[in-house]
Order: sequence, then C-alpha cells, then structure tokens
Amino acid sequence: QMQLVESGGGLVQAGDSLRLSCAVVGHRNSDYAMGWFRQAPGKEREFVGGIGWSAGTQKYADDMKGRCTISRDNTNNTGTLQMNSLKPEDTDDYYCEGDPIPRHATVGVEAAWRYVYWGQGIQVTVTS
Repeated sequence: QMQLVESGGGLVQAGDSLRLSCAVVGHRNSDYAMGWFRQAPGKEREFVGGIGWSAGTQKYADDMKGRCTISRDNTNNTGTLQMNSLKPEDTDDYYCEGDPIPRHATVGVEAAWRYVYWGQGIQVTVTS
C-alpha cells in the first residue's frame, strides 16, 4: 500500500521560496500520478499542481503558474513542490497525494477524486 510523507513546510515571509518534498513508500515503480493540494480549515481542498505517471505531464493551478514547479525523482521515489514568490494567501496545509490506479492513467492530474492515497499534510505559513 502506498504511503506518502510530506516534509519541508514552515514559516516564511512573503516573497520567499519554499520546497516541499514527498517521499513515496510502499510502491515500487513510478507508475502513479502525484498531486499537490492545499486546504485551510473550513475550506475546500484546492489543487496546486500535479505530475502524471513516470516523467508525466505537469499541470498547475492558475494562481500557481509561474510560481511553482513540480518534479519527481523516480529513482528515489520522491516528489518535490518548489514554490516561489510566496504570498500570505498561500498559507495552508499542503498535501501530497498519489494515484497508482492504471485505469486513471489518462485522467487529468487536477482531478481530486482520482487520488486514493495522501500524506498527513504539512503546514505552510506565509507572513506579510
């Protein structure tokens, strides 16, 4: 069973950069999509960006385009969300999510319903 563990969150100032990492455990190959979502208390989960199977197609939320980059290291089974020019409104809990289901291979990485495994979440706080 796939497990995902986020790391790298914290407190930063507006304009700073932050890199979140996601370690994938229990899945032996790169045949899965990885999505990054964020959620504030009382709000809906929001797509940040995602990357498809293996080298995969990348896609980003409109307000994150140009400010973040998602990558994956298939050798070490990790994923990275690099966020730049952070704003106070980026303050949220961020979640790494995985989808290894083969029939989902053509589903867009922004589709929240496809992800069946997710990490415990990590807090990102951006001060003004």
